[in-house]
Amino acid sequence: MTEPQIDEATGVPTMGHEWDGIQELDNPMPRWWLWTFYACIVFAAGYCIAYPAIPLLDRATTGMLGWTSHGQLADETAKAVVAQASTKAALATVDITTLDTHSPLMQAAVEGGRAAFKINCATCHGAGAAGTRGYPNLNDDDWLWGGSRAEIHQTLIHGIRQPGDDATRMSQMPAFGRDGILKPEEIADLVSFVRVVSRQERATASARRGAPLFAANCAMCHGADAKGGRPFGAPNLSDSIWLYGGDRDALTTTIANARYGVMPAWGTKLDPATLNMLTAYIHSLGGGE
Repeated sequence: MTEPQIDEATGVPTMGHEWDGIQELDNPMPRWWLWTFYACIVFAAGYCIAYPAIPLLDRATTGMLGWTSHGQLADETAKAVVAQASTKAALATVDITTLDTHSPLMQAAVEGGRAAFKINCATCHGAGAAGTRGYPNLNDDDWLWGGSRAEIHQTLIHGIRQPGDDATRMSQMPAFGRDGILKPEEIADLVSFVRVVSRQERATASARRGAPLFAANCAMCHGADAKGGRPFGAPNLSDSIWLYGGDRDALTTTIANARYGVMPAWGTKLDPATLNMLTAYIHSLGGGE
């Protein structure tokens, strides 16, 4: 075995190999780095013994402490449920329609409703409650069935056109084209009238012909001024807010075939506290009345 060469400049032995005239010095590891490395090895061994760590075919080693992330989540959830029990009990019995807007209980209801909305309502109305085609925007002032806390609560409990619920909000727009109530040309005139009322078109001969058709067939629900009728869930046709679209094609489809949106009756699915929290949250979005 040959003696290692000594680097003349540093006095440190070399590793015995070189590349392109460059030799590697055999400097020892820093002492602090070695002790840190050994400590990591000891810690890793201890962790594997104490906690689930080593994967097996169908599970992992359980660890001597018996800790699991599922168990920790269950413990923290149970603690949260206990901490919220008194508030939820109060929300289950309070009259949410008269609760002071600035009370701590109302603030708790709004925050609880925010979470409940994401779980139960965001699928249709969107995470920000802005709605989408066929699903109302809950942030604006355009309410089909009313936006007071009492009306929102009623809608949540009994739904809209929910089969099997005698107290559900119920109405049915006639399918004027499919059922032969109006001719295609009359529907076209009616569309023209609605688009004039909603300030999307200038008055035309077609719109003038549509005015008496509207009075005879639509005003009983939408009102003579086309501003809607909440007892029937009939939308306001004089503004720029549309549930299914306000262009000619969308209006023609609506008048000819009608719409029949259904909302679940949450009264049989959610507890009273959650229904009150949802009422408070939806009313707080800005469009509540």
